[in-house]
Amino acid sequence: MTQTHPQPRNPATDTGTDAATDTGTVTDTGTGTGTGTDTGTGTDTEAEADTETETDAVTDTGTDTEADTDTDTEIETETETDALTDSGTTATAATTATVTAATTTDTTAATDVDTDTKRSPRADTGTRTDTGPTEPVLARVDGAERGAPAGRERTRTGGGGRGATPRAGRGSGAGPGAGARAAARPPVAPPPRVCGTPRLWPKSFADRLTAPLPGLRAFARFAREGALRPGPAGLADIPRLPFAPGPLPRVDARTVAVTWAGHASWVVRIGGLTVLTDPVWSRTILGTPARVTPVGVAWSALPRVDAVVISHNHYDHLDAPTLRRLPRDTPVFVPAGLGRWFTRRRFTRVTELDWWEAAELGGVRFDFVPAHHWSKRGLRDTCRSLWGGWVLTDGEGQRVYFAGDTGYGHWFSRIGERHPGIDLALLPIGAYEPRWWLRDVHCDPEEAVRAFLDVGARRMAPMHWGTFLLSAEPVLEPLHRVRAAWAAAGLDAADLWDLPVGGSRVLER
Repeated sequence: MTQTHPQPRNPATDTGTDAATDTGTVTDTGTGTGTGTDTGTGTDTEAEADTETETDAVTDTGTDTEADTDTDTEIETETETDALTDSGTTATAATTATVTAATTTDTTAATDVDTDTKRSPRADTGTRTDTGPTEPVLARVDGAERGAPAGRERTRTGGGGRGATPRAGRGSGAGPGAGARAAARPPVAPPPRVCGTPRLWPKSFADRLTAPLPGLRAFARFAREGALRPGPAGLADIPRLPFAPGPLPRVDARTVAVTWAGHASWVVRIGGLTVLTDPVWSRTILGTPARVTPVGVAWSALPRVDAVVISHNHYDHLDAPTLRRLPRDTPVFVPAGLGRWFTRRRFTRVTELDWWEAAELGGVRFDFVPAHHWSKRGLRDTCRSLWGGWVLTDGEGQRVYFAGDTGYGHWFSRIGERHPGIDLALLPIGAYEPRWWLRDVHCDPEEAVRAFLDVGARRMAPMHWGTFLLSAEPVLEPLHRVRAAWAAAGLDAADLWDLPVGGSRVLER
């Protein structure tokens, strides 16, 4: 979750253990009032009992609060009341991908490791199984530049195994000249292989951090001088935040179009598919006031959702009430270690990917790429799942980069080297003050423009601002600063797609 500080402050609570058979039954017990273009009902009571390797106690009151402990049985009770901008029905079942490809062998060896922190090898005591679909096709970059090892494919043995844990150093991790070697390598596009076999992930992905998480001194400083929200002057511009919802563009299989629903939620139309990025249609999320602009696209106005991509597990990017509205056979592409969160909620087509891995669905390629961020959702799950961004490429080579949540750093140039010719970069520009506290995990507007130049994209669409009050900068400041930085860099104003919430643009071929 994108937060004002890198540790959640509210502990999880358990509202009960009413177990139900896994039938996907939902009982409506109340109503909610939406904001924006639609109103709807959204009160669910769910109970499910699953046998897994962790215990989660969850209370969902418009958001999920989770606490993980290492036991053998999970009892999950969710009571949800959420206000959503919807009066329609859930999207129909997603398209089925039919892809034929040869199966290749995963070596998981990393010869050119690229990370900024030293590795602390940890063993996973059990084998986790990817229960996702066999239809999407997974591509791996074997023996290539990586931040850390991929999950290793294994047959189920009942025991456990150790994930690969090669050493990683500071910076590029490969010594002087590593950047030059990376630049000299052509983009790697390995042949895809069918995924869905059991995968074993490391117990922690803390070795992927490009900056250490704050310690006690940082928290003490934040308590003394940190500001969680804008002051009265910074909030005065809320009525002037750009909000202009309109109909979704008409597209065909060769058209790429994007619509900003707010924050990091986009409706991406590419290769004939409709893809949602980090969908959050709820009015509130944990730890922050209600959204200051309504959702830009009514749920009932969405076409059939063919796929969902998730960047990481923070609450403003992974929203259980929204995802519960989707059919459980919707293909979902998630970071390594996050698949179990979805399978517990009975999603059946879940594909977990490591950095530099890819899957294909309906002729569109989904590449998972690194980001400068972290993950945490409960009390005991810091960095237990990975974080990153996504590059979506259609059959004609049109390419959209969704950065997710990230600070500025070396990964942007690596992404540009591996994925040249990005047509549109969706980059975060908000939630950056106080700077000393958030610099490592959130770009400011000037850094977002630098990231755009690093990835070598043709156009940029700002996001992650003007929706939730996550930090202390004035609400309109990100927009003013990104426009100024764009002009200072001498870039064409037409290539900055500074859309209002609800706005759409279509890529020209």
